[in-house]
Amino acid sequence: MKMRECVPSGRASTVLAASVVLLLAAPVLAFAHAVVYPKSSRSGAYERYVLRVPNEKAVPTTRVEIRFPSDVRVTSFEDVPGWQLEVLTDSAKRIVGAVWTGTLPPQRFVEFPFIGVNPKAHTTLVWPAFQSYADGDRVEWTGPEGSKRPASSTVVGGGGLGGDGGATSWVAWAALVLGLVSLGLALRKREAPQG
Repeated sequence: MKMRECVPSGRASTVLAASVVLLLAAPVLAFAHAVVYPKSSRSGAYERYVLRVPNEKAVPTTRVEIRFPSDVRVTSFEDVPGWQLEVLTDSAKRIVGAVWTGTLPPQRFVEFPFIGVNPKAHTTLVWPAFQSYADGDRVEWTGPEGSKRPASSTVVGGGGLGGDGGATSWVAWAALVLGLVSLGLALRKREAPQG
């Protein structure tokens, strides 16, 4: 009885390599902008939100600004070492935004935590953010979902569990499916010519 060696074909190797690249790049592509976490939360909850900002340029980020949705009531902020906080309020002293100034070197990220009280109704909170760099460039994370510079959003609903929610879930499921397909192709036995 002759044993066949299980060697991936050239096509399977190419698919496997491409899958690994996509698997590694997916989280970077999905989260390469200013994002507020969690992506889902419960109605009426006191939620600890975190604005995560990566520095994607070759110069330091020096200023980060966020505008809060009118549906959420922000009550407090956590100190972030190396960053100064300016709280923005309206004429009624309601907190409408925040500005952090400091230095974020290239290839680093920073997180700015704050507490907000969610609305009681089901809704989607949109978080416009602005990132300024040492070279004077200013990036506006204010576009619609799927655009080059989207504003982050959080779905508020009755059964939300908090956490990273939807975006993280689809990346995890896509990675799992991609991994299983790649593994199947890599392990598929080569058809030996009969003769």
